[in-house]
Amino acid sequence: MNQVRIGVIGAAGRGTMAKQWHNPQGRSIVVGAADVSDSALNLFKKNINDKGFVTKDYRELLARTDINAIAVMSPDFTHEPYVCDAFEAGKHVFTEKPMAITTEGCDRMLRAWAASGKQFMVGFNMRYMNIFRVMKEAVDSGAIGEIKAVWVRHFIGTGGEWYYHDWHASSRNSTGLLIQKASHDIDMIHWITGKYTKRVAGMGGLDYYGGSKPDDLRCRDCDEKDTCVEYQHHEKNHGINHMNLCVFRKEVDVEDNSVMMMELEGGIKATYMQCHFTPDYCRNYTFIGTEGRIENLDDGSKVIVRMRDKSNRWKNLAHQELAVKSASGTHGGADPMICRDFIDMLVKNKKPVATPLAGRMSVAVGCAATWSIRNHWQPVDISPVPEDIRDKVF
Repeated sequence: MNQVRIGVIGAAGRGTMAKQWHNPQGRSIVVGAADVSDSALNLFKKNINDKGFVTKDYRELLARTDINAIAVMSPDFTHEPYVCDAFEAGKHVFTEKPMAITTEGCDRMLRAWAASGKQFMVGFNMRYMNIFRVMKEAVDSGAIGEIKAVWVRHFIGTGGEWYYHDWHASSRNSTGLLIQKASHDIDMIHWITGKYTKRVAGMGGLDYYGGSKPDDLRCRDCDEKDTCVEYQHHEKNHGINHMNLCVFRKEVDVEDNSVMMMELEGGIKATYMQCHFTPDYCRNYTFIGTEGRIENLDDGSKVIVRMRDKSNRWKNLAHQELAVKSASGTHGGADPMICRDFIDMLVKNKKPVATPLAGRMSVAVGCAATWSIRNHWQPVDISPVPEDIRDKVF
């Protein structure tokens, strides 16, 4: 394959990343897009390919013989049918994370992939961020010994703006934010430790958002917009009409404050905390090994390594700071790199940094923890990959 010809399903939001692939004189070209929004399709024509094919029916995109790869960038609850249909149509597939909103949905996608003989990549762009690559390299070097414990603290100061004004806030669309937002974090725990989760227990609740407001109430129409701290004044996101629904509406039913405890292969213990109503934003990872510990600064500028001094290992700490190079491009430079890797996978048969199995396991852990939260914090064993597709994914 000399040039990858891509069709995009979901032209707004993460779909704007398709601009990275559009290089008509190079290795890839974005041929067309499907979206339910006229505004999104107009933006695609304006910003990516003014001569591209556009449609509101994604099946018309899949039917085109001049497209050999599909990028699924639409809302989470659409990934499963779009990906499966793309494989059935004989296309290679890139899908945004999370892979699906249920473990069963992921397994259906894996079966479709196995039957297609095509390539499949899941968009875990945090694997391409320099801050986490530095951490991964340090752990793999043996700097902190054998990992025994992991702590992850995720404060989402923009939780209301990003997740409670729109479709994310309903479990029928997202299952929960331990699938949507934490899929990255679960994957980072798996990737850096090199181990998958075996068992999980969750605790959490809807402690701030949700309430008794009408489901169709928008910020612009609310009598309390002048005093509400969650008032969202903007109406558009990437030029598309934004779903600025009231965050205190009745239909909101996904947890905004969650903790999960994870037991990984090899006996590693991990704890993850996610809160959506903090005043600040930070993502802090700490990995503790037999010889020391490693953590990232919240601003992403440095990785700190602290090691026990062999002569007095309980008192003196050797302290090392690992610099993190800045990178250009969205998501800390990760988006251009993951787009390049997708093309490398198709043109050079390069193995992706994140496998479909990683996508499946991230969702499986998030789903299990969400079930645990909603069922009196009962521990849950992570369901294994079904036997009929195990040979394909391992």
